[in-house]
Amino acid sequence: MKTFKTLILALFACLLYNGCGIYSFTGVAITAETISIPNFYNDADGGPPDMAQIFTNKLTDYYQQNTNLLRVEENGELQLEGSVTGYRITPVAPTAAQSDDFGDAAALSRLTITVSVSYVNTTDETFDFENQSFSFFEDFDSNQNITTIERELIDRIFDQIILDIFNATVANW
Repeated sequence: MKTFKTLILALFACLLYNGCGIYSFTGVAITAETISIPNFYNDADGGPPDMAQIFTNKLTDYYQQNTNLLRVEENGELQLEGSVTGYRITPVAPTAAQSDDFGDAAALSRLTITVSVSYVNTTDETFDFENQSFSFFEDFDSNQNITTIERELIDRIFDQIILDIFNATVANW
């Protein structure tokens, strides 16, 4: 009986050990060792002038925090490049004017940012894509001054776009 318990315990320990080694919370299974992410360009009309640099830094940080990839300046086994191609503010929730002296307005506005990305995986070219657009938006109260909330909106939008890019490139989702 003692041998049976020892065998079950040993089997359970092996399964636990192997299971933890295979499972990944991000779903990332990368055979590459290096990544290169040159500075993205700002091809958008509007937005802060350093928007592309902010995006490049956040994208690089995300890959370094969520993978074991070593960042190299050029010719990485994985290569990401692109540009911020869109920055647009549009009204999304119109409200009626309170008097004839003022026209109709929008209660909510939407900031939409689009990023175009090309991805090269030198270890498996079936994952490559070129000029794929990733876009996301945040709504905000139109009574707020965009310059006071712009950085916060951009950060939240970039976080979602970066997650989408990560999933499309290395997370295999």
